[in-house]
Amino acid sequence: MDFDHPSPDPLHEFGRWFEQASQTNLPNPNAMTLALVDPDGRPSARIVLLKGINEHGAVFFTNRAGRKGVAIEANPRAALLFHWDMLDRQVRIEGEVTALPDAESDAYFATRPRASQIGAWASRQSEPVASRVELDAAVTEVEARFADQDVPRPPYWGGYRVSLESIEFWQGHRHRLHDRVVYTRDANGKWSVQRLFP
Repeated sequence: MDFDHPSPDPLHEFGRWFEQASQTNLPNPNAMTLALVDPDGRPSARIVLLKGINEHGAVFFTNRAGRKGVAIEANPRAALLFHWDMLDRQVRIEGEVTALPDAESDAYFATRPRASQIGAWASRQSEPVASRVELDAAVTEVEARFADQDVPRPPYWGGYRVSLESIEFWQGHRHRLHDRVVYTRDANGKWSVQRLFP
């Protein structure tokens, strides 16, 4: 990336970096940290998987009844972070979070392995569970319920989109003299770009 003359389109730059990360032996180049703030103002972070990105935002899927969903309901803003250590690169995205339409969540859920579909029904995400035995019993019950039929998407499970309000690219250098450039989008959808001190 030419940090002195970056592309006017951050998605072009992201696509190039993501492709390069995908060509390494990183097991999940689409892994990203999702940071949220809960109803009490407490921040939390976890890893989720990017399942698509375009001019409308970055998409991930989860159980909306779990801790993530509760936080998003209270404070629908998020920060995402990709860290590709082998390439000494990071990408940060910040924006508003919205739920995907049911049709998009249905379409993605249908592509998941059956065992993952079963797991989405069996797990009461973020709630206490007494033992692995209890979790396994829940899986067995769901398997029996949907035996010999397609597994529908649970009503509490679906996708979210994080809008692209800002995207920062970070390239590591010796002596902490890193290259950084941040794209910020205005209300009309136009991008401005600035180079930043490390």
